[in-house]
Amino acid sequence: MSTTEELIASAEAHSAPTYHPLPVVVATADGAWMTDVEGRRYLDLLAGYSALNFGHGNRRLIEAAKAQLERVTLTSRAFHHDRFAEFCARLAELCGMEMVLPMNTGAEAVESAVKTARKWGYRVKGVPEGMAKVVVAGNNFHGRTTTIISFSTDSEARADFGPYTPGFEIVPYGDLTAMRAAVTENTVAVLLEPIQGEAGVLVPPAGYLAGVRELTRERNVLFVADEIQSGLGRTGRTFACEHEGVLPDMYVLGKALGGGVVPVSAVVSSREVLGVFRPGEHGSTFGGNPLACAVALEVIAMLRSGEYQRRATELGEHLHRELGQLAGSGRITQVRGRGLWAGIDIDPVYGTGREISEKLMDRGVLVKDTHGSTVRIAPPLVISKEDLDWGLAQLRGVLGA
Repeated sequence: MSTTEELIASAEAHSAPTYHPLPVVVATADGAWMTDVEGRRYLDLLAGYSALNFGHGNRRLIEAAKAQLERVTLTSRAFHHDRFAEFCARLAELCGMEMVLPMNTGAEAVESAVKTARKWGYRVKGVPEGMAKVVVAGNNFHGRTTTIISFSTDSEARADFGPYTPGFEIVPYGDLTAMRAAVTENTVAVLLEPIQGEAGVLVPPAGYLAGVRELTRERNVLFVADEIQSGLGRTGRTFACEHEGVLPDMYVLGKALGGGVVPVSAVVSSREVLGVFRPGEHGSTFGGNPLACAVALEVIAMLRSGEYQRRATELGEHLHRELGQLAGSGRITQVRGRGLWAGIDIDPVYGTGREISEKLMDRGVLVKDTHGSTVRIAPPLVISKEDLDWGLAQLRGVLGA
């Protein structure tokens, strides 16, 4: 078997340098733990950016996938298959909505939501052709397609990829006054992450989401909630919007919907909104395929039990209590988050986010940095309290607390 160094060198020689991964090469994984090619175990405190909410190799999801692999994996949307109707019905029900537009990746779902909002704006709201506007928040992360980076404020994601797609207005996240000023008669949607993940797990001020919901209703504008990272149990509720009692007009889902097994994403909304499409106007060869539907149906069933939301709430309270005590020591300058999800800002005296991540890796814990000094913690929702405490102990050790 090749060594870690050999495999990393080969990857760097033959793959485009779009990522800067930690120098670990994973070979197997189970639950909240991963094992590298040399047999060393690591506690996963990232969970694939929430794609692995239900842990690595979750048996219910693996068995659902295996059973479907023996039957049929792909038909394309040229034909019906026997898992599609149930998937759409169950997902719509979980979201409290009526219709589903299935795709594969999160970025595809965001693109689909933008297209949906524009078409709704022209066909239903009556916005003049070519004038539709979508309001978004600064520091957002919705994906990396050319359209999506056109409304990004991240220079790394945006630079040298122009010309950019017009039709977007960017306002500060959490600023309801700025949002109100930006919404005009040609605005078709407000697109927001209820909690900004890539920005460092930023939670908006209390009442912000409810205020956006009220504003969008007043102005006949769609409220589109990108719950690709924040949704499906991560924050202690099925959707992060629920913490403010908000039901948006449209959910954008992905990551955990595929259970870490297959890529599954979806736009979920009302019949009035998604009903604007006609055959041929949008689609995906793999979107809503039988294998994806089988896995996602099991994910939906697991969420309907409420078990994972409860775990995220209980372990999340413990996580934030422990991080709060660590912040009191001065090593951490700020802790943000909700449920089993946290962004911690490290005092630069103790190192950058990347340096802290590398030191944690040396102690058998895997996390991911963002924006310089911030480290994100988002373990699988199946993690045990004992394992979580062990991981936090390693963080204390790295910071000398």
